[in-house]
Amino acid sequence: MAEEIINRVNQSGLTQIDLEDLRIPGERVFIDIKDQLFQGIALREKDFREFIASQDWSIYTGKHVAVGCSEDAIIPTWAYMLLGVQLTPFAKTLVFGDLADLEKLLFDQALAKVNPADFQDAKIVIKGCSKESVPTDAYLKITQLLQPVAKSLFYGEPCSTVPLYKRKS
Repeated sequence: MAEEIINRVNQSGLTQIDLEDLRIPGERVFIDIKDQLFQGIALREKDFREFIASQDWSIYTGKHVAVGCSEDAIIPTWAYMLLGVQLTPFAKTLVFGDLADLEKLLFDQALAKVNPADFQDAKIVIKGCSKESVPTDAYLKITQLLQPVAKSLFYGEPCSTVPLYKRKS
C-alpha cells in the first residue's frame, strides 16, 4: 500500500499574499518632454504650447501616464500643469515622474484597499517571486500594514520562507 502524500504547506495555516495580484491592470506610458527642449537644456513656452496644440491627447484614454523629463534641464512647473490639463480628460492615472513613480503610486492605491482586519492573527507569507515587477516600496508598505495584526510575517514561498516578524505572546 502506497503511503499517502501529505501537503504540509496546506496544513500549515499560512496565508499567502501575492502582491502581483494587487497590480492594477492597464497600459503604462511615460511622456518624456526632453524632445521639446530648446538646445537640450530649457523649455520655451511658445514652442511647448505649439507641441501641446498639435497632439492628439485622446490616445492616452484609459492609460496610466507618467510625465517627466529624462534630461537634466530647466523645466518650469507650468509645463507639467499644461500636460495635466490635456491628459486629465483621458488618462486613467496621471503622475509626475517616471514609470517607477507611476508603478509605486498604483501599488499605493491598491494597498489602500487592503483591509488589515482580514488578516487578524494570520500567519502570512508575502510571495517573493512575480512575473510582473512589484516595487520594493510595496513590500515595505504591506509589511507596515500587516505587522500590527498578523501573528507572523514571512517573505518567499510557503515551502521556503524568510521569517520577518513574530508577535510576542
